[in-house]
Amino acid sequence: MTDTPTLYEVPERVSAGSPSSVPDMNAWRREWLRARNNPDGFWLEQTRDRIAWRKAPTLGLEGSYSTVKDGPFSWFSDGTLNITESCLDRHLEERPDKVAILYEGDEPGAVERITYRELHARVCKAANALSELGLKKGERAIIYMGMVPEAAVAMLACARLGAIHSVVFGGFSSEALRDRIRDCGAEMVITQDEGMRAGRTIPLKETTDAACEGEHSVKSVVVVKRTGSDVGWTEGRDVWWHDVVEPASAEHEAVECAAEDPLFILYTSGSTGKPKGVVHTCGGYITYTSYTHQVVFDLREDDVYACVADVGWITGHSYIVYGPLANGATTMMFESTPLYPDAGRYWDMVERHGITTFYTAPTAIRALAAKGDDFVTKYDRSSLRVLGTVGEPINPEAWEWYHSVVGEGRCNIVDTWWQTETGGMMIAPIAPATPTKPGAASNPLPGILPVLVDKDNRILRGPCSGHLCVDYSWPGQARTVWGDHARYVATYFSTYPGRYFTGDGCRRDEDGYYWITGRVDDVINVSGHRMGTAEFEAALISAEDVAEAAVVGYPHPIKGQGVYAYIVLQPDSESDGGEALEKALNGVVRTQIGAQARVDTFQIVPGLPKTRSGKVMRRILRKVAERDVSNIGDTSTLADPSVVNAIIEGAGLTPPAL
Repeated sequence: MTDTPTLYEVPERVSAGSPSSVPDMNAWRREWLRARNNPDGFWLEQTRDRIAWRKAPTLGLEGSYSTVKDGPFSWFSDGTLNITESCLDRHLEERPDKVAILYEGDEPGAVERITYRELHARVCKAANALSELGLKKGERAIIYMGMVPEAAVAMLACARLGAIHSVVFGGFSSEALRDRIRDCGAEMVITQDEGMRAGRTIPLKETTDAACEGEHSVKSVVVVKRTGSDVGWTEGRDVWWHDVVEPASAEHEAVECAAEDPLFILYTSGSTGKPKGVVHTCGGYITYTSYTHQVVFDLREDDVYACVADVGWITGHSYIVYGPLANGATTMMFESTPLYPDAGRYWDMVERHGITTFYTAPTAIRALAAKGDDFVTKYDRSSLRVLGTVGEPINPEAWEWYHSVVGEGRCNIVDTWWQTETGGMMIAPIAPATPTKPGAASNPLPGILPVLVDKDNRILRGPCSGHLCVDYSWPGQARTVWGDHARYVATYFSTYPGRYFTGDGCRRDEDGYYWITGRVDDVINVSGHRMGTAEFEAALISAEDVAEAAVVGYPHPIKGQGVYAYIVLQPDSESDGGEALEKALNGVVRTQIGAQARVDTFQIVPGLPKTRSGKVMRRILRKVAERDVSNIGDTSTLADPSVVNAIIEGAGLTPPAL
């Protein structure tokens, strides 16, 4: 093994949780040390046990962070496989009639249950149809769809052909879709006539047509009929999914791929600049998603597992499709929103489907908590065993509500930290082994070697705060940026040479637990004090009157940077948002962060500008705080674009003409 540091913090057991209910952590510590001391051996063992290889690999990691500038590193490079044989074919013997995909549509009760036998047949039919349309190994297909089963089928069909899929979130604009088609040179787009979300239609085919105009690489547009509405049609290019897939053969010999062949390209949702197509490869990615899904969620054969994300994001790739199916799980696909038709939708599904494992974003948890407990407690949630969070650090108050109200104080909470680029979870509790602390990501998983460093790339030991890096590769790590390896190197390996820089700040406590403090570029420097916006937000959300908060920095003539807080009040708050509230909130901030922490400007807003995946679009908030809204950029990915004008007008500014 090369380039592996000799010393890492190995977390000791903490006192959280009762000794009678929390398993001993020694087994976890031994596994972590075993993986640290022999990562090649550890991951080769995992992949041989978990994955259906045509030719089993004998090589672990080749290359390193020190040599990445010369080309991508690799895992299992002498192995060959087709990942769909791990996700589908091998389950036909042991669990052919087990539900693979449990689908719930936009309307409650619009349910479809697809067994592994049925899913295998659908994927084979789709692979044959796409092949007939000319899609070949190594070519790119854009999948621009809502959360319908055909989206997962399309992903798996591409993988079965050895074609590279790039799923584009169904809320993206035609310009964003065009950028991604152009960047990867897509030969095919798979879409729907329309999507459905919270009772509203989404014009996916119309947007696709606008995006494809003038893009000569696209030879075929395959359209799934969801609503049956009339849509535009280009003869010779457009075909209906049902016309080509349904008559196709249900038998298809999967194409053999090298472990390092690209599986998919996923574009990160950056707010400016050329989209960045992160590339994940076959063998390492499927190994890592299978491992982390099983270990973190304490997966059991009879689990009904529900990740309520979207396949347009990495969470949907790793923990709706590939990880669960590789593990033979029943995985849910959910088309709608947590608030449709009311705030009880999630918990109604838990009762009706007997969901045992539930995985969602802190943003959704906070929004639901603000609606009151009655929407939760009216439903039977006794089936739940594990509750997970993903996408951003969860504040302790939301964690406590999730644990005590949703989980009735008996469910394990796994607060997972990871990124599009990591492919799977990196720092997370292992349910039910890890004693948890509300708001902490907790411990690195086996095979993950994080370090905290200062600005000079010096490793920080013990309790400290620094920049979160990883010192050794793992199989699920992205290999490059599509068509621009230099950008990959510059983005992730140039800031701290020899290390993968996550871009996140992090605090490690006296027990060795990791607390993610937010993006480093979300750090505010006030009079020389560097403070994370996530720290401010967690403090503000803990106040009784506050449902949500978002904090950004803005130029300040004296302090260098000031602190600007956008506050969404609780529905039952009697506060008028005036001076008394501001004084109280700054008191909370001072108590929880320190005397140096103070919000300079408060603005009460009706809501925050969030993407449909639940992330706050902070660049808009920065523009308002800087009082420069002349060019706020594309807002088409927002769940409710109207909130932007409300925020701008609330700040006393004039919204730009759209």
